[in-house]
Amino acid sequence: MTEGDGGDPGPDRIRSVAVHRDDVASALEATLRSDREVVLRATPPFSGRMRARLHALDAGGQEADGEDAKSGDDSDAPAPIHVDPRDLVSAVPPYPEPDDTATEYPDADLETRRERHAEAVESWRERVRERVGSTVEIEVDGKSRAVDVVALG
Repeated sequence: MTEGDGGDPGPDRIRSVAVHRDDVASALEATLRSDREVVLRATPPFSGRMRARLHALDAGGQEADGEDAKSGDDSDAPAPIHVDPRDLVSAVPPYPEPDDTATEYPDADLETRRERHAEAVESWRERVRERVGSTVEIEVDGKSRAVDVVALG
């Protein structure tokens, strides 16, 4: 517990969520480029300041280990908080597609296009890392509320 949090271990005591900028970029890229749902997850026990880490959900909304993402296990412990990476980035830039790179460099050979596309993806990741916002809405007991975001890295 942190001072001033009271004794309730529930998610309503969260005041801020710390996320690593690279985790946000990786989660966002995976979400945009595949059918996987990748989130930033804060797990109980909850405190005023929580760290949210990269976590993949399967396509059915289940935890990667098969546990139900909404209810957690069968104990009375609160469920983890999942934060969509799109909610952490202000003005998500469009992801660079390989076809766009090919169009931009029509006379380049395949290896040059691959290099240019890798550069475009790294530039996109850098823009995402720079745009991690200062607050995010989390859902607690069916209600949405804003918490501060502390961007690491």
